[in-house]
Amino acid sequence: MTMPQSQIPHRTLRFACYVRVSSASQHGDGQRSEIKRWLEGNGMEPNAVRWFEEQESGSNLERPAFAALQKAIFMGEIKTVVVWRLDRLSRNQKDGINTLAEWCERGVRVVSVTQQLDLSGATGRLIAGVLFAVAEMELEAIKERQAIGIAAAKERGVYKNNGLRRKGYRKADAKRVVALRKDGVPAATISRDLGIARSTVYAYLKDADYNTAS
Repeated sequence: MTMPQSQIPHRTLRFACYVRVSSASQHGDGQRSEIKRWLEGNGMEPNAVRWFEEQESGSNLERPAFAALQKAIFMGEIKTVVVWRLDRLSRNQKDGINTLAEWCERGVRVVSVTQQLDLSGATGRLIAGVLFAVAEMELEAIKERQAIGIAAAKERGVYKNNGLRRKGYRKADAKRVVALRKDGVPAATISRDLGIARSTVYAYLKDADYNTAS
């Protein structure tokens, strides 16, 4: 239950948590869980801070929840932004660096819980610049792997002349998916590295009677 605003400690009112997934097939549960763990570890009630969540691509900044967060920062209502990873703010290096530079100039602190980063000031901007560059390269690598995979699939006759996938063909080797999961690789990482939807990963694991919760 959300605490009445008059009873919420003043410092928590200035905290914002931002969660973003790229599509409706993805879920922000993992991001929320990690962020809540960080909040609780720092003595804050997760229900007492402001949450901004959306299903939008990170390729640009034209996102409703992000715009609302920006407005709250501009109004001086938010002084700390907590995210799962910095690339949740943007997958574009220039946008990401410019956003953080603007926030740092306003005295806003940015915390990336899984990267164990606490950014503010000039040093924070420098570190963030490197990380956003890496994130952008990762995105380009994923796109390149997807393009190579599609080209190879077309050569194998996986796609019809109209570009649709032929019935019976799957996007990746199910045995490889299962093997990676048994090696302890998270479903999200398998999805990213093989260029397939997370739902496809779970479908392969289900077909193989693999316990997806393990």
